[in-house]
Amino acid sequence: MKPPRNQAIGLALLVVGLIALALLLPGLLGGQGPAPLRILFGWGAAGILLAAVLGGVAVLFADKLGWQVRWPAVAAGEVIFLALLAAAHLRQAAPLTAARAGAGGGLVGWALSQLLLIVFPVELAWIVIALILAAAAVCFWRSLPAAWIGRPAALFGEVGALVRSRRPARPSAAPRPVSPRPPWTPAPPPRAAFSEKIGRLAAGAGAFVRQFVGGLLPSQPAAPAAEPQPPAGRTAPAAQTPSPAAAETARAVAQRAARSAPPQPKPALREPAKDGERPPRIKTRPDSLPPLTLLRAETASRAGQTDARQRGQLLKQTLAEFGVPVEVVSIKEGPTVTQFGLEPGEVVKELRGGEVVRRRTSVHSIQRLSNDLALALAAASIRIEAPVPGRPYVGVEIPNSAKTMVTLRSILESAEFAKVRSPLAVALGRDVAGDPVIADVARLPHLLIAGATGSGKSVCINAIISSLLMNNSPQRVRFLMVDPKMVELPAYNGIPHLYGSVITDVSQVTGALAWLTLQMDDRYRAFAARGVRNIEEYHQKLGRGKSAEPLPYIILVIDELADLMMTAAYDVERQICRLAQMSRATGIHLVLATQRPSVDVITGLIKANFPARIAFAVTSQIDSRVILDTPGAERLLGRGDMLFMAPDSAKLARIQGCFVSDQEIDGIVSFWKASRGEDDPPDADRGEAPWAGLIAAADDSKDELLERALELLQTKHQISTSMLQRQLRIGYPRAARLMEQLEEMGAVGPDEGGGRSREVLTRRETIGTD
Repeated sequence: MKPPRNQAIGLALLVVGLIALALLLPGLLGGQGPAPLRILFGWGAAGILLAAVLGGVAVLFADKLGWQVRWPAVAAGEVIFLALLAAAHLRQAAPLTAARAGAGGGLVGWALSQLLLIVFPVELAWIVIALILAAAAVCFWRSLPAAWIGRPAALFGEVGALVRSRRPARPSAAPRPVSPRPPWTPAPPPRAAFSEKIGRLAAGAGAFVRQFVGGLLPSQPAAPAAEPQPPAGRTAPAAQTPSPAAAETARAVAQRAARSAPPQPKPALREPAKDGERPPRIKTRPDSLPPLTLLRAETASRAGQTDARQRGQLLKQTLAEFGVPVEVVSIKEGPTVTQFGLEPGEVVKELRGGEVVRRRTSVHSIQRLSNDLALALAAASIRIEAPVPGRPYVGVEIPNSAKTMVTLRSILESAEFAKVRSPLAVALGRDVAGDPVIADVARLPHLLIAGATGSGKSVCINAIISSLLMNNSPQRVRFLMVDPKMVELPAYNGIPHLYGSVITDVSQVTGALAWLTLQMDDRYRAFAARGVRNIEEYHQKLGRGKSAEPLPYIILVIDELADLMMTAAYDVERQICRLAQMSRATGIHLVLATQRPSVDVITGLIKANFPARIAFAVTSQIDSRVILDTPGAERLLGRGDMLFMAPDSAKLARIQGCFVSDQEIDGIVSFWKASRGEDDPPDADRGEAPWAGLIAAADDSKDELLERALELLQTKHQISTSMLQRQLRIGYPRAARLMEQLEEMGAVGPDEGGGRSREVLTRRETIGTD
């Protein structure tokens, strides 16, 4: 039978110890000259003998005694031994002669010291040996069992606790009446004060040793500390309830101390660090930005896990009744819905021949029971995500009985928002696990929002705008807002971030989009002149040169796209698509919202240029497919419940959007109106929009074309749209609009269809006399 490994090594070490003893005996018994082992290792010969014998015995009986051999500690000990041999030989005047005489570190120490002296001088060699000893000592300390090292620290703590327990108990004194003088505490007796100091010193030494040892040893899960139990026959003393007089006295003293304390500075924002993550740095908001106190704090608490666990068991039982075995492996409770992670089980069937067939439950069998699950759980609607991205289970999202409001302040104060180091970071809300969801508009780069009336689109737009206003100055971010409904966005009129005022007249939208297109072209020319490709590189090069002013990011916000597509579909779609295709690199980003998600509003060209989309609750599965190209939005709950399609993810994320009240918006707008100064952009205080000149020029060109069309009617009896297109050299859409204007003026007859020409009814002179 082959002996175990530790026993073989232990026997080998004992043999080495016997050989070392044989080589050391001649010098110990008075033979001529030093012993061979002494010549080889010098004073370390005795250490070799002891280490071999004791180490062999320890390794030999390690398995029987339950010890564990720490080979890294053995290696570190060998390094320390060799470093000490070299250090012992650095002080010798005649190194080789001393080594042959068995002094210092012997021939081994002489060889190691000579290697060091060849590379380093004597002083630097001492420093190198000291560093090697320190590193080896640390490795040796970390390799020892935690129980061997933690025992001294625990011993110090026990001594401190024992000393404190020996102190005499103070008699409880009656509460003193409140006096105008500051409260004072009588000095303890001399013996009690001395014992208290000794106990504190011992406890402090124990805590220091535990902290030092914990930093050297690898992290291990700490065992839960057992609560002290009272001795048998005794019961734990109940907590003493202070009398009303004592409570009143303590309250008066605390109020007096609070009034006399100096004012505390404004606390900085700090988020608790998660397990395994570095705690975020303390961030203080500059005074030039709106304070977070303008926003509402999140005060509502989430529901407990008891109700969620009961619903999870009911979910498992319901599926089992339909022959679908599952296991609830995850419960994520969000502000609006709770996601239950279901791991499909196996269905076992025994055939007639006794053969057992195991079949795994399919995901489709869980999806087809969605209505049955909603009936069993008494839920309005449930959504099944099969499977959850990156997880080996199916997610069943069930509405909570009590919903939690998600505030914008809670997202802006989170550590996730601080990690997104971008000026265009916006808060969207919280996911089904309650974690904050933050989006970077620069990476989207454009956002399309759609949903039924009252589902939360305008609140989402207000949350996006408020996020940008809370963290950016007018020099960094500017807005161009369009709101044909004249309800939501006009509240932002007057802020220095806004170009002109909020556009509520549909006739001005075309001019504003044309001006924004010209801004994009001008920025591309500036990039080409400086040899950069995007606005980030432009700002980096501009920061080194200081030759021009930085370009602000421009956010185009349109609250209702359907109204614009009804009035000027061709021009609006063409300009929006051109901006969406080319404006990303110039720092111009689009946020569009509509309550009518149909194919004539959200056309194929618009969808192709908007990879990031948000779908709120819709009325039918067809609307969900128009927005997201997949069903699911028809099962949302409304009031901020959304599905977010990120451009870098193939799966949809369910989010409860942030709620921003009118009072919060008014506070932010009032702050920026009151903080107007010389640093604002030059056009921030102008009442006239920068695209007003373009609208006037477009009107002049329209009148000129109409005059030319009327002149053409003088020589014609019939006229068609294609004739106007050829004669005036304009596009077909412009020619068709001219024909409609001539029909409204009564100059031509109605359209007879089939592409036929229209009859010229009146001449220019007749039109002028009417």
